[in-house]
Amino acid sequence: MVKEREVLMKVRIFVLLVALFGISGAAGILVLICPSVAVAETHSIVAVVNDDVITGSDLDKRMRLVMASSGLPNTKEIRKKLTGQVLGNLINEQLMMQEAEKYGLEVDQNEIDDGLAQIAKQNNMNPDQFMNMLKRVNSDISSMLQQVRAQLAWGKVVQARLRPRVIISERDIDDTIERVRAKIGTTEYLAAEIYLPVNADAKEKQVGKLANDLVREIRSGKASFFKLAQQFSQAAGAANGGEVGWVNEAQLSEELLQGLKKTKKNHVTSPIKTINGYHILLLRDKRTLSEDTIPSRDQIKYSIGTERMDRLQRQRLMDLRLASYIDVRI
Repeated sequence: MVKEREVLMKVRIFVLLVALFGISGAAGILVLICPSVAVAETHSIVAVVNDDVITGSDLDKRMRLVMASSGLPNTKEIRKKLTGQVLGNLINEQLMMQEAEKYGLEVDQNEIDDGLAQIAKQNNMNPDQFMNMLKRVNSDISSMLQQVRAQLAWGKVVQARLRPRVIISERDIDDTIERVRAKIGTTEYLAAEIYLPVNADAKEKQVGKLANDLVREIRSGKASFFKLAQQFSQAAGAANGGEVGWVNEAQLSEELLQGLKKTKKNHVTSPIKTINGYHILLLRDKRTLSEDTIPSRDQIKYSIGTERMDRLQRQRLMDLRLASYIDVRI
């Protein structure tokens, strides 16, 4: 992301002038006191996130990366539908980096290299092959590096600030096992998920259209569920292609359960609208819960911890958005 003092100073000047003279007056005065800042430069900023800015160039680079890595057709219509989602992700990344910086948490080059290697492995490539692939499809590597850096930085925030708050007692595990045993004979689903939230950056109508487009591309075989989940999903398992593991029917909302019931193995549901957004589920398998398939204590502990950690980090990011100055200009 662009983080240049000169640009930020101009943004701050403009905000102050708006407060004093209104938008039209501020624009005129800004040109007088900063002739080199033409309005074109101000308009190139698509979002301001506290002291950082996201430019049209940043958005374009990320859009090209998304198109290349997801396998979606690079059409004007698709790009338009993706804009809100992609910009929302860029804003979140800025907040993640700012939070890490506040606590002095840094990401070094070795960690970034390891992160890239992991992404390459998930795409059945080595790092050099993956980087060459990005170049071939005219995707900007710097945007990928920024995405990796932000996710790693946020991971450090979560481990340092949130992980100590996740305490799992033996009673928690015992209670969970008891509840699971009470469900013997019910159905479990092995599923993966793409979750598209509806928020200030992504309006409901836009998200709904995007969800329908993703389902259409997956069903046609033109795009991979795994890759789309990595790029678009805001669910906990996004980095792993949306995998959520075995889920009991009692853990699912009625909307999600009905969607899975109507879906064949290795097929995806139609977009499922819930109160917070849209879900696309991939059904890998299903089974009847029995004594033999009850998870071990370690598996249950891990599941409880993951769920609580995910809830905490989602809430932390939401709180950051509410407490931050975010000005979206497109």
